[in-house]
Amino acid sequence: MAREDFFLLIERARALGLKVGLTPAATPLLTREMVFRLKEAGVTRLALSLDGASPERHDAFRGEAGTFQRTLEALSWAKEAGLPTQVNTTVTRENWPEIQALPDLLAEKGVVLWSLFFLVPVGRGALLKQLSAKGFEEVLHWLYEVSKAYPFHVKTTEAHHFRRVVLQRRKEEGGQDRALAAGESLYREYFQDGMEHSRLGVTDGNGFVFVSATGDVAPSGFLPVYAGNVREKPLLEIYRNSPLFQELRDKDRLKGKCGVCEYRYVCGGSRARAWAETGDYLQSEPRCAYVPPAWLEKVGKHVIGR
Repeated sequence: MAREDFFLLIERARALGLKVGLTPAATPLLTREMVFRLKEAGVTRLALSLDGASPERHDAFRGEAGTFQRTLEALSWAKEAGLPTQVNTTVTRENWPEIQALPDLLAEKGVVLWSLFFLVPVGRGALLKQLSAKGFEEVLHWLYEVSKAYPFHVKTTEAHHFRRVVLQRRKEEGGQDRALAAGESLYREYFQDGMEHSRLGVTDGNGFVFVSATGDVAPSGFLPVYAGNVREKPLLEIYRNSPLFQELRDKDRLKGKCGVCEYRYVCGGSRARAWAETGDYLQSEPRCAYVPPAWLEKVGKHVIGR
C-alpha cells in the first residue's frame, strides 16, 4: 500500500478480468478510509493475519506491537464496507493452544474463510517448532469440528492431509460441514465474492505456482527449487512443460507411504515439508500419521521376503 501505483495495479488487474484479493500487513496505512477505497476499487477479498487470540500472543508472534488491535479494526471496517474477509493463521507448536480461541472471534467479525498455514521449516520458519504427526492429526480433526459448528469455511495450506480427514469424517457421519477438501463441486456458490477454490487436489506445482520478485518460478514459496525465470521463458510454458512441475504433478512418482496411499490424488502431502525435512520433495509427508493399508501390505511382504 506504500506504492504510488497501487490502485493502478488493481485497476489493470480488474481490466484483465482478474479477481483481486489483497493480503496487507496491519500497519498504520491500513485505515478505515483505505478499506473503503479498496472496496470501491473492486478488491474482491481482504485477507488479514491472526496468529493468536490476544494482543500479547499475536503481537509477539508478529514482532510488532499494536498489530492485533489494528487487525481487528480492519476486519470491522471491512464488514462495515461489505468487503468479504478471510483470516490467515500460522499453526505452530507454540501458538496452537491459543488458536483454539479464535473461531468465536472470527465468527463475530463475519469472515468468510479461515485459512490455516501449517509451518514448513524453511527460511525464518526454521526458528519455530512444528506439531508432531500426532499433533497434526488432532488439529485437523478439531478443524473439521469447527467447520461443522461455525459459519465460515475452513481450509489448510501445507496440511494437505486435511482433505483425507474431511473425506474420512464425511464418510463416517454423512453430515454437513464447511471444510474445503478436494472434490468439491459448488465452490462458486459457497463464496458470494466470486472467489473460487480448486476442485482438484492442489499441491506445490499442481494448480499452484510461485513467481519471486526477480522472476524465478518455483512450485511454491516454501519449496525453493526453481524451474526457470519469466524473463527468459513464458510462465505458462514453465508451468506446463518443466520437468520439475511435471514430476510434482505425477502422484504415482511419490515415494514411501504417500506413493501407495489411496488418498494421494486428492492429498499428495506437502512437497515443501518433504523437501525441508528429507531433502527430497517426492518423499512421504513427514507429518502425516495415517498408514495406508497398501503400505502395511507392502511392508509386510518386504519383511516376509527378508
